Amino acid sequence: MRKINKLLALSVAVLAMSFVSVDAQSYSGDASVLKMEQDVRKQILKLPYYEVFDHIEYSIDGNTVVLSGKVRNASNKRGAEAAIKRVAGVEKVVNNIDILPIGGFDDRIRGQLLRSLASTGGLSRYLWPVNPSIRLVVESGHVTLEGYVSNETDSDLANIAARSVSGAFSVTNNLVVDSEKAG
Repeated sequence: MRKINKLLALSVAVLAMSFVSVDAQSYSGDASVLKMEQDVRKQILKLPYYEVFDHIEYSIDGNTVVLSGKVRNASNKRGAEAAIKRVAGVEKVVNNIDILPIGGFDDRIRGQLLRSLASTGGLSRYLWPVNPSIRLVVESGHVTLEGYVSNETDSDLANIAARSVSGAFSVTNNLVVDSEKAG
């Protein structure tokens, strides 16, 4: 009986959300920009090799999407551009994504960094399961934390955990406190 009630509640919620999205799409201007932003974000998150060690940002100027960030895999750079070109309303994509250098030194730091954050005070919820809200960018021994956390304490914990990784030359904490966007 509980399963049926949960299924019924979920169905009602999905149905209600579909009405809201239909109404939102019927407006022009800001609603279409919001829809384009949501579609761009979804396309980035759906990239098959996009992982916790990649960070792609975007900005929208009219019908132009500007991509930036750093990725480990060149296919993520190409894939992001190709996927964004298919988003309704996008006429041009400027791809400023950098490909991180390949190297065992950075890979070792990435592994230690991931283990350190995953084992620190509940931060693992930001790293898994599907779309991590914390991104761990390692470039030539320098660590940058990107993304979102729910509170300032989690940002501080992530910073401390990253600084504990041996071999990292520096840590830049760009985490933003936003409980809605955090994992």
